[in-house]
Amino acid sequence: MKLWGGRFGKATDALVDDFNSSIRFDARMYRQDITGSMAHARMLGRVGVISEEDAALIVKTLGEILADIEAGKVAFAIDAEDIHMNVETILISRIGDVGKRLHTGRSRNDQVALDLRMYLKEETQDILGLLKELMGTLLDLAEQHTDTIMPGYTHLQKAQPITLAHHLMAYFEMFLRDAGRLSDAYRRMDVMPLGSGALAGTTYPLDRAYVAEQLGFADITHNSLDGVSDRDFVVELAAALSLIMMHLSRFSEELILWSSHEFSFVEMDDAYSTGSSIMPQKKNPDVAELIRGKTGRVYGHLMGILTVMKSLPLAYNKDMQEDKEGIFDAVDTVKLCLPVFIKMIATMTVKKENMLQGAKGGFTNATDLADYLVKKGVPFRESHAIVGRMVALALDKGKNLDEFTMDEFHACSDLIEEDIYDALSMETCVRDRKLIGGPNPERVKAEIAQGRKRMGEITCG
Repeated sequence: MKLWGGRFGKATDALVDDFNSSIRFDARMYRQDITGSMAHARMLGRVGVISEEDAALIVKTLGEILADIEAGKVAFAIDAEDIHMNVETILISRIGDVGKRLHTGRSRNDQVALDLRMYLKEETQDILGLLKELMGTLLDLAEQHTDTIMPGYTHLQKAQPITLAHHLMAYFEMFLRDAGRLSDAYRRMDVMPLGSGALAGTTYPLDRAYVAEQLGFADITHNSLDGVSDRDFVVELAAALSLIMMHLSRFSEELILWSSHEFSFVEMDDAYSTGSSIMPQKKNPDVAELIRGKTGRVYGHLMGILTVMKSLPLAYNKDMQEDKEGIFDAVDTVKLCLPVFIKMIATMTVKKENMLQGAKGGFTNATDLADYLVKKGVPFRESHAIVGRMVALALDKGKNLDEFTMDEFHACSDLIEEDIYDALSMETCVRDRKLIGGPNPERVKAEIAQGRKRMGEITCG
């Protein structure tokens, strides 16, 4: 008979057992479940709901069960439904009626809410650590490339010259925001729901604060209905993971473009590339492509949990069993992608000369020419029109703006002088953008130093 089967006159169908069971995916929370149960048992003994001797025996036996699970000596049963019932069933099989006292004052509703929060707290800390490793790698790469000039793009059209360091620091900012979101999500996750019972708490004099302290929670929930039915922390984490994947995907897309023959800005290390089964010359950026593809998978899990929760009445509903597989897979996917992405960018070869030549093409210094004329007193809109005509002329002549002769410059504006050649050099175009947030090498170096400090300030808890 099932632990909850007293009210039932017949056994559940085997098909229903399999359909209803969650042990195949929630078994991963065995450590959190047992740790939570040990804290609950200690508290029950401490407040006198059960004897201290029974509490001690329960805690001791739970510790033994944990060791046996980790040693591979325990096989979970489908008909026990979930990790909570499996652990309790094993406990009762070992110590009999004493084990039946463990569930006093709690429900699987608040138990699963506890386990999931504990599990996701640990995973959030792990992912934050990986994000910081990625950010550190970006800062290290940026330090090496503060003078590596490349084209910046809008609409995937060459726009203005920047540096690779400046480009990398844009992604640093994205991942720094991701780290901040994880930290914020952790803070709202760090609330202990045990004691909410099925939905209305309990009449036993439980010491919830004591349990929260044992389990390392910053606070306890303050409404029992919300305590068992809240899955905002799952949604919020899924959203934060989706944004991490979005940023990884954007970066991956650029690396895919940059490693193509048409760009040839970078080359992926052989250890992070694959070949073709038919075309011997191919070197494919499959790692970046897989990360780009897996982004949709994580997005799907976010939409999944939002859809599950969108119309559920209070309090707990069985629909909420669907909260785990998606978030578990989203966590696993992000933890799979981050380490390989870090190593991929750390080992790639940057083709500096190709980046510089790329910046010199496409009239990326046209805005600087317009600014040059503005500094000579020409209104910006008139300057814009003059340079637009010069670009059209350059296209007709098949040359870049900085390849014009002085006669050709003067034919467009007699305000242009010999200093125009220095003004239009890629180095000057980058160097003169000194505003905070700009690509000036010294400015970027300062942002790198500040970035290390900002990164270190983000923590969980």
